Amino acid sequence: MRVLDAACGGGRNLVYLLQAGVEVFATDVDPEAVNAVRRLVAQVAPQLPPENFRIEPVEQMTFPDAFVDVVISSAVLHFARDDAQFDAMVREMWRVLEPDGMLFCRLASSIGMEDRVRPVGGRRFVLPDGSERYLVDERMLMNMTSQLGGELLDPLKTTIVQNQRCMTTWVVRKR
Repeated sequence: MRVLDAACGGGRNLVYLLQAGVEVFATDVDPEAVNAVRRLVAQVAPQLPPENFRIEPVEQMTFPDAFVDVVISSAVLHFARDDAQFDAMVREMWRVLEPDGMLFCRLASSIGMEDRVRPVGGRRFVLPDGSERYLVDERMLMNMTSQLGGELLDPLKTTIVQNQRCMTTWVVRKR
């Protein structure tokens, strides 16, 4: 199985996969994050080449089309500047995903906190915790699922994090 962690940060989502022998790939725009992942891989799964871990933005990945079985995007998409960047990131993750592959996204949303977020323009909002994020809602995720030609593998699930923000899990199969 090939798994891509899109915007991997320091690799916290990769440890189990590396230990399980999964063929892992990752990207991040931060060179230090990618170097940290390469160091982790050298210890846990030294058989994986450093080239699997690339310094590049999610919306401009250099992996081939239909390359991986699973794409993980955990706490990434809500950092989109605007609709265009959000769309570019999602479509690029979709591009590298094989047919029947799974896109697993965890991202901030307004679901369950619509009355506690303050719009600042576009789909950007100030959250109760004071941070500013690009937020999705159920309608947007369902429309995106349809536009991609995908199908939900699991209903949307949202967790309200101590009245500070909402995190939604969006899991889609590529048909």
